[in-house]
Amino acid sequence: MASVVAKVYRGSLVESVHYGDWVICDAQGRIVFSQGDPHYVTFFRSAAKPIQAIPIVELGVADAYGFTTAELAVMCASHSGEAEHVQTVQSILNKIGLDHTALQCGIHLPKDKAVLQRVLQSGQPINELYNNCSGKHAGMLAICMYQGWDINTYTTPEHPLQQLLAQYVSEFCQVPREQLIIGVDGCGVPVFGCALDQMARAYARLVTGEGLPPERAQAAERVTTAMRMHPSLVAGSNQICTDLMRAFSQYRLVAKAGAEAVYCVGLPDRGWGLALKIEDGNSRAISAIVLAILKQLGYSGDNEIIRKYDPLVITNHHQQVVGMIVADIEQVAFERVMR
Repeated sequence: MASVVAKVYRGSLVESVHYGDWVICDAQGRIVFSQGDPHYVTFFRSAAKPIQAIPIVELGVADAYGFTTAELAVMCASHSGEAEHVQTVQSILNKIGLDHTALQCGIHLPKDKAVLQRVLQSGQPINELYNNCSGKHAGMLAICMYQGWDINTYTTPEHPLQQLLAQYVSEFCQVPREQLIIGVDGCGVPVFGCALDQMARAYARLVTGEGLPPERAQAAERVTTAMRMHPSLVAGSNQICTDLMRAFSQYRLVAKAGAEAVYCVGLPDRGWGLALKIEDGNSRAISAIVLAILKQLGYSGDNEIIRKYDPLVITNHHQQVVGMIVADIEQVAFERVMR
């Protein structure tokens, strides 16, 4: 059963609650702690992007095209459409000899409001580069170009690229390939469904390399290092993934959001992975919950960065603070685990 993981206060009254499930696992899949249902099945969504970037390194694609650490980072991104994001994705496409029209991620407005305003005022057309998944798609196209695969059908489940990526997700999560649930993501490519504890295990393996062949472990280290080196490219200004990796950089953690309130964190110093799902799909409480979990685990972050999330306040149209979102974490169970 799902548990209440966050309460939304307006004044002193709890106006709303969010139910959710989260779990911490090690690389063997052993559950360290969980709240709610650790076996809750949902889609990995964009939290799977770092895993899907692994073959770009492992197969030699990154070296063949001379991809930088910044370009590897944006391949893992759900970015805000800021200038550095668009320019870095364009650089990937330049190196593989394609332009934005090859991207089949679709077009949407930039998530960053300042960027959106500038683009609209300039009268420039908004193209696929601004899609938050454009980096992932550019990386997918790079694999196709390197392997000589068709780039016109690369988003279809039957394409060898998508079969390859499904195999990587299967192996990281330690889920038989045929047991992965396949859906269609917002950007049009297959998305993979499995249990939260399997996602947490995948992130533990991602940040430790434990249980992976040497070449894959080295590729995972290269990808996660790129994310830590360029956190602004993984999400963007005032985005929780970017801010978490900056605020807790001394722990070398890796954080990645997925749509519908999925969130994953890799904790290499403990050898653990964390996977979270808010069951109503509303992501507004994620930062409060993740920070509360990290605090209970004894992590200390840069207050200058995380103070905008802790406390996570609610303001009205006059910018007055009228409430806050508070994580509801089972501290007693945490204390039992930490002893």
